[in-house]
Amino acid sequence: MKVLKYGGTSVGSVKSILSLKNIVEKEARKQPVVVVVSALGGITDKLLATSQLALKGDERWKDEFDAMVNRHHQMIDTVITDPKKREDLFTRIDALFEQLRSIYFGVFLIHDLSEKTQNAIVSYGERLSSNIVTMLFKNARRMNARDFIRTERKHNRHQLDAELTNRLVREAFAQDKDNKPSTKIYVVPGFISRDKDTGETTNLGRGGSDYTAAIIAAALDAEVLEIWTDVDGFMTADPRVIKTAYTINELSYVEAMELCNFGAKVIYPPTIYPVCVKNIPIRVKNTFNPTFEGTLIKQEIENDRKPIKGISSISGTTLITVTGLSMVGVIGVNRRIFSCLADNGISVFMVSQASSENSTSIGVRDQDAAAAVEVLNAEFAKEIETGAMYPMNAESGLATIAIVGENMKHSPGIAGKLFGTLGRSGISVIACAQGASETNISFVVNGENLRKSLNVLHDSFFLSEYNVLNLFICGVGTVGGKLIEQIRSQYEELKQNRRLKLNVVGIASSKNAIFSRDGIDLDNYRELLKQSEPSSISHLRDEVLAMNIFNSVFVDCTASREVADLYQTFLEHNISVIAANKIAASSAYDNYYRLKRTALARGVKFRFETNVGAGLPIIGTMNDLRNSGDRILKIEAVLSGTLNYIFNTISADVPFSETVRRAKEEGYSEPDPRIDLSGMDVVRKLVILTREAGYKVEQEDVEKHLFVPDNYFQGSVEDFWKNLPDLDAEFEKRRRQLEAEGKRWRFVAKMENGKTSVSLQEVALGHPFYNLEGSNNIVLLTTERYKEYPMQIQGYGAGASVTAAGVFANIMSIANI
Repeated sequence: MKVLKYGGTSVGSVKSILSLKNIVEKEARKQPVVVVVSALGGITDKLLATSQLALKGDERWKDEFDAMVNRHHQMIDTVITDPKKREDLFTRIDALFEQLRSIYFGVFLIHDLSEKTQNAIVSYGERLSSNIVTMLFKNARRMNARDFIRTERKHNRHQLDAELTNRLVREAFAQDKDNKPSTKIYVVPGFISRDKDTGETTNLGRGGSDYTAAIIAAALDAEVLEIWTDVDGFMTADPRVIKTAYTINELSYVEAMELCNFGAKVIYPPTIYPVCVKNIPIRVKNTFNPTFEGTLIKQEIENDRKPIKGISSISGTTLITVTGLSMVGVIGVNRRIFSCLADNGISVFMVSQASSENSTSIGVRDQDAAAAVEVLNAEFAKEIETGAMYPMNAESGLATIAIVGENMKHSPGIAGKLFGTLGRSGISVIACAQGASETNISFVVNGENLRKSLNVLHDSFFLSEYNVLNLFICGVGTVGGKLIEQIRSQYEELKQNRRLKLNVVGIASSKNAIFSRDGIDLDNYRELLKQSEPSSISHLRDEVLAMNIFNSVFVDCTASREVADLYQTFLEHNISVIAANKIAASSAYDNYYRLKRTALARGVKFRFETNVGAGLPIIGTMNDLRNSGDRILKIEAVLSGTLNYIFNTISADVPFSETVRRAKEEGYSEPDPRIDLSGMDVVRKLVILTREAGYKVEQEDVEKHLFVPDNYFQGSVEDFWKNLPDLDAEFEKRRRQLEAEGKRWRFVAKMENGKTSVSLQEVALGHPFYNLEGSNNIVLLTTERYKEYPMQIQGYGAGASVTAAGVFANIMSIANI
């Protein structure tokens, strides 16, 4: 025999009802089948809501009631094609609705709704649906669950009397088999039951139809229990939050129970125990995708190596802390805590206790919090009055998360990885608990961090198909635009060959910004920016922080001081920062140091490789040298691709002013070329390299020997361009002399033992700087290991494409690839 349970949307539409019919008839050709059904989708909620309207004396209860009648009538009209069967069914259904109408009318008249009446009302959902489902089949037999599912009153709740129920189930089905041996399909209304003492209608709780099916399967020693629902089975995480969640093929009973207890709403948690005792497997399948295998739940999983099977969560958690010095070493305190909560029907789903025994924290649902605090304060009233214990402290707005897997006990370091991953994402754990079985590690976080926690854990434990990096890109000019183009072109390559998904969730220009948690269409982002609302620095900051997304990186492709001022805030919120913008790293040393220390403390990255040498691996190489124990003694460098381009381009035919103009037009210089000509860009770069070499230096400490008079840096950009040709004659005179001597100009940055300078120097043939072409940069590093022959790094030091590539490389380094 096989037991199949259908509930929710599985009996909520014509399509699902007809799918149910096909599945059951196919199975019934092989063996007898018990079909346990829930109410039509949404009807239980409708029954409860209508009862509240009637209780308040609201006439609208009649409209709601009529809507339920119409829905059932429409279902019958559509799925029952035999006229005689349809007429018989209408008679039965209308009789039940007439009873229900009388109950509602009584509630409406006397303004009273007892538990007994409420239980009677909600039972009609399954009583109605089971009559409809029975009529779908030939020779199907409807069994009344209230004849054999019996409950008893305990702790102010109706609980199953398992021994009596099992006997009655066996007797009911044995008797029916004797009377009607040809019956192949049995239909049972789930959820509903009867009090063994009073005979009143009771129920097994919301989701109780699953439980009904499990009870019958266990009592009849069924071959398998199939739970047919509207999802493909248990998922690695909530697919509404984790887009990459996927179906788990197999789970042990213990793993399934843990996931259900912590929020996985695939099946009702008590369902597992009855079949587990009898070692009856559970198969969870999708009514709308019947060919999919779904999830199989059984005693042992063969060849199971995954330490983590799934991640589950409960939002709306309140953590209540019972604390006091009198608790230390006193026997019976915890018994009192849990006994008084149980006596008042309050369920605790997590417990965390300090080893000192002076505090115990318990997790309850928000709706139970006020009652739990009240009963605990009453239970310990005397201790609270004497000061031996403190009044209960309740912290709401929290969420509980559990990672589940029986193989965790064979995999050292899972807990360390869990808390390390959360810490690097800026997520504080408020309380945690782990049993000795090591099947479940559960912890409590702020509710605002639930989505972020689930995403980062799912990604970290390789439950996701891809590792995901969520990028906020600020600046869509030459560098930013090229970066986005490079990300777009490499997107599929990285997904396929690196299992990395670069998800651009925010793009900001100087005037507009767009954000999307699911990712922005990079083919159309400029049009989306144009259509977006005007933005500001504060709006940018607030949107980035509000998204609170996992594995997030802020990429600054601007030259804005206001944007650079946001870095500290982002790092403090565990958002890594990649900066093509040189302002922060070359700002006051204390600010630079604070940014570096914050990134280190928060476990995120502050990377700015392209601040010097565009895409050249200069800063990374220096860090590698220092991290391996080397000491940098001297730096000699040509760091301005713009100035190198200018001094390589200047000739008898191309005067100085023209070379400057060309540098701007070809994208080598800053928008205002005076920044390059003033040497300030080189000063900033030298300061950054000196700091990365381990020395404390400010921009003001750098000796400057410049080649353009100070007055050219006054006034507007227009004035600068107008006056610049005045320098051409002097530069041409000096150029000719230099050419005659076989030398070339290079603007050199130098650091030796912490002392820094920048100057225009004449270099002779044979010097490493002599043949530096175009806009190339070159850096010579003299270290304790590289004294006689300095390490040389040379290549393109300017240009949007190579700078964007350097930023891209920083992004990839954060992705740990």
